[in-house]
Amino acid sequence: MAAAEKLSRSDLMTLERYAEERPSFRQRVIQHKALRRIALGPHVTLMFEDRLTIQYQIQEMLRVERIFDAAGIEEELDAYNPLIPDGQNLKATMLIEYPDVEQRKTALARMPGVEHKVWLQVDDHEQRFAIANEDLDRSNDEKTAAVHFMRFELTSEDIAALRNQSALRIGIDHPELPHTVELSPESRAALTADFG
Repeated sequence: MAAAEKLSRSDLMTLERYAEERPSFRQRVIQHKALRRIALGPHVTLMFEDRLTIQYQIQEMLRVERIFDAAGIEEELDAYNPLIPDGQNLKATMLIEYPDVEQRKTALARMPGVEHKVWLQVDDHEQRFAIANEDLDRSNDEKTAAVHFMRFELTSEDIAALRNQSALRIGIDHPELPHTVELSPESRAALTADFG
């Protein structure tokens, strides 16, 4: 499988250029993300990342933090490049969202380890559970975090079946948030493109 090329400084716009191009670039990214954002029930969203979504994230961080020096830019690249899929996997940001702060605190306290219960399944193949938070642990015995970073490793057979337009299901096997969804053909195609 061809690995997606990581981003480098030369791929990024200067702050001045980004200020000019941000409206059109942002619109392009919003449209791109629409097929990559998968709702798992009313409180969980998986945002499947790729090179474009990560470029946008880095550009936004540079803009908000006013980072323009080489060392600062490299720091952002080092932080975000690992979220780009590398040809054998899908990578996602998991967001657990509740509108009320107290409700969110209570819910997060009821689901430690939920990030290890998220899976995807191609056709009738084996479920592939997420490898979560490789950078640092975001759960303990008392609660979980509202944001997790995950990687789903797929086999060559899984990828071949996806290319053959086999069904793709994503779910959570946690008693607090049980949910399964079958992706639309459009969303499945968007994620299949991550395999080159």
